[in-house]
Amino acid sequence: MTPSCPICCRWQDDADLRITELAHSYVVLNRDQFFPGYTLLFTKDHVTELFHLERELRSELMEDVSRVAKALYEVFQPAKINYELLGNMAPHMHWHLVPRFASEALWPRPIWAEPHPETHLAPEEYCRRIEAIRKALS
Repeated sequence: MTPSCPICCRWQDDADLRITELAHSYVVLNRDQFFPGYTLLFTKDHVTELFHLERELRSELMEDVSRVAKALYEVFQPAKINYELLGNMAPHMHWHLVPRFASEALWPRPIWAEPHPETHLAPEEYCRRIEAIRKALS
């Protein structure tokens, strides 16, 4: 863990948004729910590139990404799931898994195409979404 890394600290800092701990990663609901179901999956170890991982670990991690994406699809029924693995601003491997809907204002542009107001939910709504995703993962 790298203390100055905002991703390394996310599991502790956003404990109320925890969805699940997987073998090699953590999964949290993003606090900004402008895109309903927006979830982050990040590696437990501080690594920056897929090619830094051994083949087996890389394969298992991609299965985790796919499993979480499938759960989001089941819960939110979007038109598409976006998978973002950037790391330019936070150099720690993490995926933005974002359900996208044809009815949204930014469709079909990337979620960063233009600024949008953040959407924060009541604590019980975060809990409902987290529980629905957990149930779909089990």
